[in-house]
Amino acid sequence: MSSERIEALLQRALEELHAATTQDALTEWHARYLGRRGDVTALLRQLGTLPPEERPAFGRAANALKEELQRAYEQREREIRELELAARIASEAVDVTLPGRVPPIGTLHPVTQMIREVTDIFAHLGFQVVEGPEVEYGYYAFDALNIPPEHPARDVWDTIFIESDQKEIVLRPHTSPMQIRVMQRRQPPIRVVVPGRCYRYEAVDATHEWHFHQIEGLAVDEHITMADLKGTLAEFARQLFGRERRVRFRCDFFPFVEPGVDFAIDCMFCRGEGCRVCGNSGWIEILGAGMVHPQVLRNVGYDPERYSGWAFGMGVERLVMLKYGVPDIRYFYQGDLRFLQQFDRIPV
Repeated sequence: MSSERIEALLQRALEELHAATTQDALTEWHARYLGRRGDVTALLRQLGTLPPEERPAFGRAANALKEELQRAYEQREREIRELELAARIASEAVDVTLPGRVPPIGTLHPVTQMIREVTDIFAHLGFQVVEGPEVEYGYYAFDALNIPPEHPARDVWDTIFIESDQKEIVLRPHTSPMQIRVMQRRQPPIRVVVPGRCYRYEAVDATHEWHFHQIEGLAVDEHITMADLKGTLAEFARQLFGRERRVRFRCDFFPFVEPGVDFAIDCMFCRGEGCRVCGNSGWIEILGAGMVHPQVLRNVGYDPERYSGWAFGMGVERLVMLKYGVPDIRYFYQGDLRFLQQFDRIPV
């Protein structure tokens, strides 16, 4: 093979090497020219077929070709590696002057939102927010509230009892024990609302949970009357459900109030005409209330001849269900973000 053909092979190989822009193309080039079956290897194998006098010059030219192509290959490999690295760095570059990604922000649970909304309403009406223990003595949960030991509410099927060798201890079934605790610590006038979690041993369904939230209200002073109770609850309902709401009071029984009433508003879904939500009655019961029983006042050392008061208790989950049309109380505690995100109004 003449030197012209070796030079032509060199030029062709260098042109193809320069055209290679990726590691895969570079690997193919190496196999084509410098591999075991490549053109340069085939060239060297021809050495034995040449006349003896031509072999030295041909060998030097072929080895020089191989060394030059090997150097060119290594140089091009470094260049391609640097180009690929620069491209990757450019694609992953971060402009630190751009605003960062805003992380998702959690929100308050709908029950917590309702507690804040209700307590804010009563705060503007002059009530203070207080809280109490969820594990309570039976005295505060029952006895002081005019619920004697034989009362059905003390049955194990309703109340969750905690074993104790000395005193009756329960998970509070309502927030009413704080009526007693507040009155024991203070002298009238008293205006408080008490939000908190309650527990009852009962079956769970669309309208009942074994744990739930209540808000208790208590007002005690001289010359407190039922008219004060009616006016306060009517204003509360209209602030929460709309100024157009009509209200209704009907007689009911609770051991710690006398007289007792249930408080209802006209159905906001059918406007009092009757629908599935209100049971075709046109009214939706919101809470139970009444004038504090004289015996309850005596139990805390108040003179019922001088002081009178009223109290109420409402279920928070029920308020959310009524206001926003939630059909099942269990939705609040299943942790389904699709449900909870519908109430994303107040950031944490």
